[in-house]
Amino acid sequence: MSPEKRSAVMARIKGRDTGPERAVAEALRARGWDFETHARDLPGRPDMLFREAGVAVFVDGDFWHGWRFPQWKDKLSEKWEAKIEANRRRDARNFRRLRRAGWRVVRIWEHQIGRDLLACIARIESLLPPCDGARIGSVTARG
Repeated sequence: MSPEKRSAVMARIKGRDTGPERAVAEALRARGWDFETHARDLPGRPDMLFREAGVAVFVDGDFWHGWRFPQWKDKLSEKWEAKIEANRRRDARNFRRLRRAGWRVVRIWEHQIGRDLLACIARIESLLPPCDGARIGSVTARG
């Protein structure tokens, strides 16, 4: 694939309301949770924010946010290696800022959602106060 075509393909990839984000949001709403999305007043604009509970949730793509990056970074061009590394540094900086401000940060990786969406939801719910609308086991993953 030519560099121009690859750039055009990558430019079409959405940065918010991705499939994994929608899956997590739909599962949380189905269980009775209310939350903000993409809060502009916080570092990193958390994908889901439970403001009163002090919980910020990030749903991150494995490629763009560099899951296990050291294992595959050498397969990338210098440009993409630098881009993903910058994303990783920015994520770490944003998570640090949020934690210092008293937020509890949950990072859900794309591959975790595909493997076990209910476990991802349970991780988030473990930091939230009880919700009368929550229904255990009612979540299914969507492709």
